[in-house]
Amino acid sequence: MFFMNRRDILVFAGFTILVLTMPIWLTPTGAAYPALMQTFAIYGIMVIGFNILFGLTGYLSFGHAAFLGVGSYTAVWSFKLLTMNAIPALLFAVLLSGVFAVVIGYVSLRRSGIYFSILTLAFAQMCYSLAYSVLTPITNGETSLQLTLQDPRVIDLAFTERGSGLPVPNLFGLPMTGLTGFYFCAVILVLAFFLAQRITNSPFGMTLKGIKSNQNRMDYTGFNTRPYTLAAFVISGMYAGLAGGLLAVTDPLAGAERMQWTASGEIVLMTILGGAGTLFGPVIGAWLVKYAENIFSAFNESVLHNFFSFLPDGMEEPFVWVAALFVGEGWHLTLGLLFMIVVIFLPGGIMEGVRRIGTLFRRRPDTSDGSAVSAKQQPAE
Repeated sequence: MFFMNRRDILVFAGFTILVLTMPIWLTPTGAAYPALMQTFAIYGIMVIGFNILFGLTGYLSFGHAAFLGVGSYTAVWSFKLLTMNAIPALLFAVLLSGVFAVVIGYVSLRRSGIYFSILTLAFAQMCYSLAYSVLTPITNGETSLQLTLQDPRVIDLAFTERGSGLPVPNLFGLPMTGLTGFYFCAVILVLAFFLAQRITNSPFGMTLKGIKSNQNRMDYTGFNTRPYTLAAFVISGMYAGLAGGLLAVTDPLAGAERMQWTASGEIVLMTILGGAGTLFGPVIGAWLVKYAENIFSAFNESVLHNFFSFLPDGMEEPFVWVAALFVGEGWHLTLGLLFMIVVIFLPGGIMEGVRRIGTLFRRRPDTSDGSAVSAKQQPAE
């Protein structure tokens, strides 16, 4: 499998099974409905790409939501002008996002550290302002860009007649709705993970890790790191454009709110929460954040009263009052506490906790006194 070693194959197979069986293992959590699973898959793609820039290369961007928005607008325009087929829409979304990433990355990568982060944030806010007010003929401003009955769709209408209702994005006639839409996004997520895995383990990926470790030392040796950082930025931006295109495929509408700085901050939060620099970590972080946003925010006082109904009279109301602070409109408080706990006790994210648990299980008993020692403490053979 493209020169993958046994460990890489097992990791890829495990991830594939995990993604494709979402409707099964998500059922007990209440999240096994297509719209949310599509969101899990799409933002998984987003953070996998962002991790190539931040986790591997060490460049923290606060403007990746701009590429998400560009991908969404491009996909919707593809639906309006050409065809409702998802493939051209995604190809155009990835291509145009890559072009934007080249321009923004070429300027922003002239600086590093906090200055790079501020530059990307500035570019993202410029894109948001342009989409919200200046480029309204293209973006439709605050009302968002969406399909209409009068859209030309020249390719589709060359073979079929215009229907009475709004068309649905499809894959060669297969509607991208329900579980079909989820599995379309899930397969693309698996492919995106595979590509990121190959990039991480390639010589190019090793160079990116070296840049993150000590870019100044590499520069002093005469190694030109600029093309590598720009390539990482462009690849990451194309991943974001693909995610934006998929958002439009599952819900054919594009708004400027997807380009706000808060959306970029959410992407950073997902990556750090799961574990920057790891393959699984950012995806887990994205799933947790989107689960909290869609599940915890749906809890209201009636749900909490039903949940605490087993408590004696007089105790139910205080418990409901306290719990209500962390769910519903206060779900951000739960997310903030979770993020604080992870950053304080697990600086490497959730994946660091997984590694610690794995280390405990890898300990084996010493035959001399029965005490448990880790594999690192065993004498070398």
